[in-house]
Amino acid sequence: MSLKRHFLPLLSIAALTLFLLVGCSQQDTIQKTDSQKSNSQNSSNESPSEPTLTKITLNEVAHSIFYAPMYAAIENGYFNQEGIDLQLVTGFGADKVMAAVLSGEADIGFMGPETTVYTYNEGSADAVVNFAQLTQRAGNFIVAREKTDDFKLSDLKGADVLGGRAGGMPEMVFEYVLKKNDIRPSDVNIDQSIDFGSTAAAFSGGKGAYTVEFEPSATALEQEGAGYVVSSVGVESGYVPYTAFSAKQSYLDSHKDLIQAFTNALQKGMDYVTTHTAEEIAAAIKNQFSETDADTLTMIVERYHEQDTWKNDLLFSKDSFDLLLTILEDAEVITKRPPYEALVTTEFAQKAKVSPKS
Repeated sequence: MSLKRHFLPLLSIAALTLFLLVGCSQQDTIQKTDSQKSNSQNSSNESPSEPTLTKITLNEVAHSIFYAPMYAAIENGYFNQEGIDLQLVTGFGADKVMAAVLSGEADIGFMGPETTVYTYNEGSADAVVNFAQLTQRAGNFIVAREKTDDFKLSDLKGADVLGGRAGGMPEMVFEYVLKKNDIRPSDVNIDQSIDFGSTAAAFSGGKGAYTVEFEPSATALEQEGAGYVVSSVGVESGYVPYTAFSAKQSYLDSHKDLIQAFTNALQKGMDYVTTHTAEEIAAAIKNQFSETDADTLTMIVERYHEQDTWKNDLLFSKDSFDLLLTILEDAEVITKRPPYEALVTTEFAQKAKVSPKS
């Protein structure tokens, strides 16, 4: 009898609870259905609250702080603002980036523009055209195994130097610097058998007396005590068109609005790095270099900032293109000079330069 007195109230409570839950569930369903009907009715009259982003695959030659304006554009959301869902892939070499562009695996390539010259001279039916220049100096540094305060380029004579892949901008600009200082490249034992992405590891492992390194590899070698930065190739070379964005002519012709939006986002990234401190830039791009601490990242950004690495705009001038061809001729990797108009367009950079900044 006692059990029945306790059991019946429990049944009543359970039944009441079930009734309330069912009622709420039915009410939620009605409300949800009404909402869906309302949204369906309004969809024909109103645009979505969030615009649809268009995917672009960008293949970069390397992932380096040297390219800070591009990462600032990514991290600050400038590509999204321009309606672009940017997919960034690292190709680890200009030859690999070009292969991705030619095959259609990548929409846009970011690499040394020398590769577009090679492709054109080889008779490509669909030329890969440079539409935006990012850097105007070399971004690598000469790293010595021994610390010295009075380094001279003439110290490289007879020394073993890890220069990077033959025919690549890092190696050719390094040789250009040697010639500017009356040093024949043949007077230096330049190892061109190692891709520039692997030279730091080879140097750390004991190969070479000097190596030519981008950041953050140059600073990483210093921090581990394996090497010391003794000279900036960018300072020694002066202004050179080191890296640019390019795409097949057919893609540029059929995606003009998209390329313009992409270039607008890049220009905003350029504007950001020219109007903010090294600390602010480092904080903005930190997600791209999570393995590098904030102080080191700031120091590297400042190093690049001080040597005037980045342009204020994205224009690839004819003078810069002519200098590129001269460097290629001096390196004996080309025998004919393609016309500027065939491999460079400033249409998109010009519009991005004068467009209102948001």
